[in-house]
Amino acid sequence: MDLVFVSPAAELPEGAAFAIIAQEGAVLSGLAAEVDAQTGGALGRALAGSRFTGAKGQTLEIVAPAGHPAQRLVLVGAGKAEALDDIAAEHAAASAYQAVKLSGVSTLRIALEGAKGGQAERAALGVRLAAYRFDRYRTKEPADKKPSVSRVEIVCADVAAATSGFAAHAALADAIAFARDLVSEPPNVLYPAEFARRVKGLESLGLEVEILGEAEMEKLGMGSLLGVGRGSARESQLAIMRWNGAADPKAQPVAFVGKGVCFDTGGISLKPAEGMEDMKWDMGGAAAVAGLMHALAGRKAKVNAVGILGLVENMPDGEAQRPGDVVTSMSGQTIEIINTDAEGRLVLADALWYCQERFKPKFMVDLATLTGAIIISLGNDYAGLFSNNDELSENLLAASKVEGEPLWRMPLPAAYDKQIDSMIADMKNTGGRPGGSITAALFLQRFVNGLPWAHMDIASTAWKKPSTVPTLPEGATGYGVRLLNRMVADKYEG
Repeated sequence: MDLVFVSPAAELPEGAAFAIIAQEGAVLSGLAAEVDAQTGGALGRALAGSRFTGAKGQTLEIVAPAGHPAQRLVLVGAGKAEALDDIAAEHAAASAYQAVKLSGVSTLRIALEGAKGGQAERAALGVRLAAYRFDRYRTKEPADKKPSVSRVEIVCADVAAATSGFAAHAALADAIAFARDLVSEPPNVLYPAEFARRVKGLESLGLEVEILGEAEMEKLGMGSLLGVGRGSARESQLAIMRWNGAADPKAQPVAFVGKGVCFDTGGISLKPAEGMEDMKWDMGGAAAVAGLMHALAGRKAKVNAVGILGLVENMPDGEAQRPGDVVTSMSGQTIEIINTDAEGRLVLADALWYCQERFKPKFMVDLATLTGAIIISLGNDYAGLFSNNDELSENLLAASKVEGEPLWRMPLPAAYDKQIDSMIADMKNTGGRPGGSITAALFLQRFVNGLPWAHMDIASTAWKKPSTVPTLPEGATGYGVRLLNRMVADKYEG
C-alpha cells in the first residue's frame, strides 16, 4: 500500500474516498462544514438522519453528492477534542481505513481535524497497522473480500516534516508486521529451525544473529530447555540477536528474552483437542522480541541491545519428557517435572541464565505466552507484569500507556514461592492452580540472580479473536513490540 502525506490544497484523485476525523460536539465545524457547504447541506442532512455524534469509533459513510469531487465521504468520530491524543489519532485513522477498505475505492484521503504535532504521523501508523492482513495461503478469495484501497493520503500542514517524522514509525510498523507474520504462520511451516532462519535474515538490517543448535546447548548444560523439545522431530534452537547502536560498542546492553514454543501440544500432559490449533502462537513472546530487535535496527536506535529466543516444539513421542522426570538447568539447579504442559518456564530458565551469564545486561525483560491463568486474572486486554525492580516496572508501565498496549503489575509474594518447592529436586515446574501466573513468575525469578528483571505474561494479548481495536487484526497482534521500543527510546538511548 502506498502511504503519503499531502497538503490540504492537494487535488483529490477522481473516485477517492474522503474521510474527516471529527470531534464530539463539533461534528459540523471546520472542514466538515466546508464540505457541507460544497454539497448543498447534504452532509448535514445525512448527520441529522443518523446517530453519529463524533464519539470514538463511530463512522458515517455516504455516497458523495454533487458538488464534491470524492466518490464517498466518511466521518469518523475521535471523541472530545481535548482527548485527542496520539492513540486516538491512530484509532480514528484506522477506523477510516476499516470503513472503506472493501468499498471498491482505490484511494483514501484522511483529514485529521485539530491534529497536534506529530499526530499526522501517528494517524499514518494507525493505517499501516490496520491494513495488515495475513493472506499468503488463500488461493480462492473472492475479489470483493480483498481490500481495494491501494493508496492512503494523510492531510497535513508540513508534508516534508511529516514524511521525515514518519520514518521511525514506518520502521516500527514493519517490525510489528514481521512479528505478526511469525505468529500467524502454521506450525508445519514455522518450526524452530525455520524461525531461526527468518531471524537470521534480519542481518540485512545490521543485526548480528547467532544460532545455537542442540549440540551447542548440550555443552552449555541447558537441560531445562532441551528437555522440552525431546519429543519433537524438530531440533530446538537458541537464537541470539544483537544490535550495537550505542556510541560505545562495549556499553552494557539492555536484554530481552522470548519464549518460542512453535507448537505446544502439552507433551505427555496432553492438552484437550479443542482449541489446540491456536497453540501455534505459543511463540508470541519470541516473535515480540524478534520484532523489537527488528524495530531497533530499522530505526538505528542509539543503544546496545540483546534478544534471546528459546525455540522449541513440545510434542508427545516415545522420547518425550515425562511427569516425574528431573532435569538439570544451565544454572545447575534441578527441576522436577510435574506437568509437561508447564514448558515455557523451562525454556526461559536456561535462556535467562545464558543471557545474564554471557552479556551482563543492565536488565532483562522476558515475554511469554506463559499461563492461561493470566487470562482469568486480567481478561483479554491486559498483559501481566511481574518484576523484582520498581524502576524497570515503572518504565514499562509508562511505555504501555503511551503506546496503548495495556499492562498491569502483579505481585510476587515470597510466601507463594513455597508452592514450587520439590521433595526431590531444587524446585518443581508448577505450583498448582492457585496463583498459577504468580508461581510461574516466581519460578523464573529463581534464574535471575537479583539482576533487574521483568516478566511479561502476554498469553492474554498476543492473539485476538475477535478484535475490537481498529489497529489490531483478528489473530496475531504483535503485542509488546511497540511498548518495548518506546521504553528503550524514552529511557535507555543516549
